[in-house]
Amino acid sequence: MSTRRSRSRQSTTSRITDDQINDLVSKLQQLLPEIRTHRSDKVSASKVLQETCNYIRSLHRDIDNLSDRLSELLENTDPTQASIIRSLLTQ
Repeated sequence: MSTRRSRSRQSTTSRITDDQINDLVSKLQQLLPEIRTHRSDKVSASKVLQETCNYIRSLHRDIDNLSDRLSELLENTDPTQASIIRSLLTQ
């Protein structure tokens, strides 16, 4: 029984409030270009979370594409210059 009580106390002290959730969703909304450009004050939290996931996926694709392009460029670059570029990228 004491384990259940201590878990209950722990969960009540570590709960996030509705205001905190709303604040975090608002901050996410400001970071998302798709939602930020609509100038709509009222966007549902679920829409913000969906767009956040889509945006993160998009960023991952962009990183992969840029990484592939960089690899291609380095393959076609003078080995000395490619070595310098690689060393700059790892700093």
